[in-house]
Amino acid sequence: MGLTTVFGSGASTSSYEDFHHTAFILLVGSNAAEAHPIIFHHIMKGVHNGAELVVVDPRKTLTTKRAHEHLQIQVGSDIALLNAMAHVIIRDRLYHEEFIDRATTGFEVFSESVKDWTPERASRQTGIAADQIESLARRYAKAPTAMIGWTLGITEHHNAVDNVLALINLSLLGGNVGRVGSGLNPLRGQNNVQGGGDMGALPGRLPGFQDVTDPLVRRKFEAAWGVPISSEPGLDQTQMFDAMGKGQVRGLYVIGENPIQSEANAEHMRHLFKKLDALVVQDIFLTATGEMADVVLPARVSFAESEGTYTNSERRVQRVRAARVAPGEAQDDLWVVASLANRMGYPWPILSAEEVFDEMRQLAPNFRGMTYESLEQAKGLQWPVPFEGHPGSRMLHTHLWDAQVTNKAPFIAVDWSPPSEMPTTEYPLLLTTGRRLAFFNTGVQSNVYDHPHNNGEWMEIHQSDAQSLGIEDGEMVAVISRRGQVRVPIRFSDAVMPGTVFMTFHFPEHVMTNDLTIDATDPKSGTAEFKAAAVRIERLRQN
Repeated sequence: MGLTTVFGSGASTSSYEDFHHTAFILLVGSNAAEAHPIIFHHIMKGVHNGAELVVVDPRKTLTTKRAHEHLQIQVGSDIALLNAMAHVIIRDRLYHEEFIDRATTGFEVFSESVKDWTPERASRQTGIAADQIESLARRYAKAPTAMIGWTLGITEHHNAVDNVLALINLSLLGGNVGRVGSGLNPLRGQNNVQGGGDMGALPGRLPGFQDVTDPLVRRKFEAAWGVPISSEPGLDQTQMFDAMGKGQVRGLYVIGENPIQSEANAEHMRHLFKKLDALVVQDIFLTATGEMADVVLPARVSFAESEGTYTNSERRVQRVRAARVAPGEAQDDLWVVASLANRMGYPWPILSAEEVFDEMRQLAPNFRGMTYESLEQAKGLQWPVPFEGHPGSRMLHTHLWDAQVTNKAPFIAVDWSPPSEMPTTEYPLLLTTGRRLAFFNTGVQSNVYDHPHNNGEWMEIHQSDAQSLGIEDGEMVAVISRRGQVRVPIRFSDAVMPGTVFMTFHFPEHVMTNDLTIDATDPKSGTAEFKAAAVRIERLRQN
């Protein structure tokens, strides 16, 4: 949403290769070493080539250990830090004046908006010393090129889009977009998240991120599909859940998702799903959501038995090939969906993945020049690929460096607000959640394998907090929020600051972490605030 607002495209502006050729890398809210190890490999290539790596994260991680500097900020204080950096850069006239004058709009309004965001003010919100903020701002501004990366630590907040806009503002100040070694890089939370958007899995977009409200776009798809298309955007996932609660959505078809365990305030999710008249779940494993379903379609084949494409975080579309034949009568998702359509009275042909891809590239300009053959030859192509034979686009928005820029990038002022739920006397600790290297999401796929670390969930807590509660390392405790409670063993850790605790949601069969998290959402993106929930810890009654 933030990238689309400023640039018209919600995708990474540069490439993994640009990490190799940059002078400065700023990672905010990203434990890339564990959550995005392939991308982190490229980041470390840049470090080996001389780039400075700075990581902003409330928790010490494997990523922060490899950084030149770690700013361990208070949870949810990112905008305070970023606005203060912008304040210093503007105050000391360290910004790229020529680029701003030629390629951007709104600079004066933005400058005024950060005028009061002094490093001293930001220090009170972030916990980072004012002189450390000053130093970071100057080093970033003086770097000839800079890459900014972020992930769920930025986007799983009630002000997620504003967090991203603050990062974009910082990039525009330095002219760090549309040129080699510079860019804005959203590291996607799961494989093929970008590909889902590419294919139109967004409520207001058709394939190729084309706006459903545009009558020319609708007419093109209506002619190809032979059906009228509504000009009204559909519901995003959060809006669907709201509509379920109001009785406006009575049936749900879930493919490859486990919302009963992956969504915030999970007890509320279970209540919503019980109200449905019909729940259909299609997945390769029986999930907790599937156990609640009226109909389970266990026909989905695995990635290793599928044909098609993935799009990664740098917009690179790559072929996926079946490495083995699917067992028994198992069919892929495409066959299942098309077969359902036929049984419901809509004559859909059973197409191959390549035939579907060819239809999409005819309708979506970003993919027009791609074919399965060209993807094979190039080992993947980065969109846009406007015509066959085009080598792909390593970088977006290079037009911002043209002598005359017509489509300028706007600065958008944003202000900081604290997390929706802050610690109180009753709930004195702030829970933040994340991932660990060996596991994936709710563990549906990763927890079925035996490996030495597959031993369940634990809570990381600073030793001083545990000792004030009289809790010993390894003790089983009750963790309670306003929404629910879980039992979990604790581990003393200096990875978290006093007042903050950390858990993952990888082991819901042992510890349902999302019974604790809050479903406050960003009104612009619909994303829940998984990264901040007030909790308390109680000792269990001793036998």
